[in-house]
Order: sequence, then C-alpha cells, then structure tokens
Amino acid sequence: MSLNDAEHHAPRYLSTKQAARYVGLSPCTLNRMRVTGEGPRYAKAGRRVVYDRADLDAWINARKRSFTGETEA
Repeated sequence: MSLNDAEHHAPRYLSTKQAARYVGLSPCTLNRMRVTGEGPRYAKAGRRVVYDRADLDAWINARKRSFTGETEA
C-alpha cells in the first residue's frame, strides 16, 4: 500500500487521542487548548469530540514561522 492509498483510506475525523498524535501533542495538552480556545477547530458528536484532518492541517499551517522572533499575524 502506498502513502497515497493510506491517506485515501484514513478516517477524516479523528478522536482527541488520534488528533493529538497527528499534530504531535499530548491528548492532555490538546484538551487544555480546546478549553482555552487555543487549539484547532473541533466538533461534538454526542459526547465525543472529533477533529477534522483539514482543520488540524489548517491550524498547523497557521502557526508556521520563518524564525523564532516572528509573531502571529
């Protein structure tokens, strides 16, 4: 299976644990960021919190910097 095949079959919505792994954070950090409004967009599915991969990618892309002194736009 190629990487493109794996991406094609990957679920669009991720649990908090899966999303945290996807962006390189701990689930606890992602939960805290959700509560404070610092984290990526999410949706509620009943009691479950789910993250759309596209929203995770957009959140990461919005935080790209060229150098350490650069501030958020």
